[in-house]
Amino acid sequence: MGAGWLAAPMERHGRAAATSASSAREPVPGGPDGRRREPLRRRANSASAPAVGASASASPSAEGVRRDRPGSYSGATSASRQRVESLKKKRPLFPWFGLDIGGTLVKLVYFEPKDITAEEEEEEVESLKSIRKYLTSNVAYGSTGIRDVHLELKDLTLCGRKGNLHFIRFPTHDMPAFIQMGRDKNFSSLHTVFCATGGGAYKFEQDFLTIGDLQLCKLDELDCLIKGILYIDSVGFNGRSQCYYFENPADCEKCQKLPFDLKNPYPLLLVNIGSGVSILAVYSKDNYKRVTGTSLGGGTFFGLCCLLTGCTTFEEALEMASRGDSTKVDKLVRDIYGGDYERFGLPGWAVASSFGNMMSKEKREAVSKEDLARATLITITNNIGSIARMCALNENINQVVFVGNFLRINTIAMRLLAYALDYWSKGQLKALFSEHEGYFGAVGALLELLKIP
Repeated sequence: MGAGWLAAPMERHGRAAATSASSAREPVPGGPDGRRREPLRRRANSASAPAVGASASASPSAEGVRRDRPGSYSGATSASRQRVESLKKKRPLFPWFGLDIGGTLVKLVYFEPKDITAEEEEEEVESLKSIRKYLTSNVAYGSTGIRDVHLELKDLTLCGRKGNLHFIRFPTHDMPAFIQMGRDKNFSSLHTVFCATGGGAYKFEQDFLTIGDLQLCKLDELDCLIKGILYIDSVGFNGRSQCYYFENPADCEKCQKLPFDLKNPYPLLLVNIGSGVSILAVYSKDNYKRVTGTSLGGGTFFGLCCLLTGCTTFEEALEMASRGDSTKVDKLVRDIYGGDYERFGLPGWAVASSFGNMMSKEKREAVSKEDLARATLITITNNIGSIARMCALNENINQVVFVGNFLRINTIAMRLLAYALDYWSKGQLKALFSEHEGYFGAVGALLELLKIP
C-alpha cells in the first residue's frame, strides 16, 4: 500500500464546479506606433503628483506633503518640496509594467495612472495614451490573452502616483508573438525598461533585445514572489481581505470561504504552485529560504489531462475534473482492507494507490475521461499537500499559504488542501489562500522597477 496521506474526502459530499475563463477577442497587448520626444518625456515624468503611500487612502505622505490640487502643496516646507522633487526625478518613465514569464503562463501587471494633470495630458505623446486606452478598455487580447478584471486594485499610490493596477495573463508559448508585436508597434521608442522575473526572463532576454529592441532587467523569481505577496497583502483587496481560508471544506453545503487577517505573517510556509512547485519558509521579509520543491505541479496536471482526455485548455481540464469520480480510478484503503486501517489511523476513504484501479482491464474500460481528469487533479494535489505538511512540521510552522496559477478557478484543489492539512495535523495546520494567487511575482517585478532611476 502506498503512502497516500491525502484522500478524496469530498468525493463523499459532492464535487466543486470549475469556472471557465473569459474568451479572448482582441490582439495581444502592446503599444501603438509613434516616436516619443525626449523633452516631453522628461516634463511629463516630473509633473505634480500625490505623495508616496502604501495605499490611496493614506492622507499625508511620508514627506508630510498634502495634495490639495494639481501643482499645489498646502503647508509644505522648502525641504519637503525638495524631497518631492527628488522623488519625481527618481521614478521611472511611464508606462509601468511588471512581468513574470513562467513555464506555462506569462503574468503582466500594469499601473494605470489616474491623477494625470492637464499639463501632462497636453504633453503626453499619443503612444502612451493609446497603450493606456488599449490595455484598460479590453478584457481579452488575441485568442489567449486575458485581463482579470475582477482582480483589479483601485486607488493605489505607487511612487507618488495614484492609479489602478491591472492584471493580465497569456500563455508563454505566445511570448515570441508578444515580442514581435512590441517591435511592430515601435514600443522601444518609449525607452521602457521591462523588469522581468521567472525563467523566461533569461530564456527570452536575447529575443527582447534583438527583435524588440527592449531592455530586460532580470530579477530573481523568489525575491519577487515574497515582495509581491507581502505588498499585496498590506494594501488589501479594495477594502476586502486578500487572504482567506475554507471552513468545512469537505462539505459542499456547509463549506464557506472566509477572510483571514495575516497581520502576523511570520513565520509562514509559502507553497508556490506553477508549472512545478517551490516551497519557501519565510521568517521575515528579508529572511527566507527555499526548503524544497517538486516537479509535479500545475504543468503536470494539465499535461497528463491532455494525454488522458484530449482536452486542450486548463479550464477544460478543470471542468472535466469537476464532473469525474476519482474513486473509480484510485485504489483506496477500503479496497485493500475492506474498511479502515485502524492501527495506523488510516480511514477507508484514504487513497492507498493513485490510479491503482487502472491495473484492471475491466475497471479501465469502465472509467470516463472525467474520472481520469479528477484522479489526476487529486493525485497532484495530494502530492503537493503531503510535501507541504512535512515541510511545515520540519520547520515548526503552522501557517501554510498556497499561491500560484494552479489554484486559479481550482476550488477542488483548494478545498482538498484545506481539508487534508486540518485533518492530518489534527487542527494544527491551516491552509491559507490569496485572491491574486498567480500574480505576486509580476507585482514584485513592478515594485523593483520603481527603484530604477
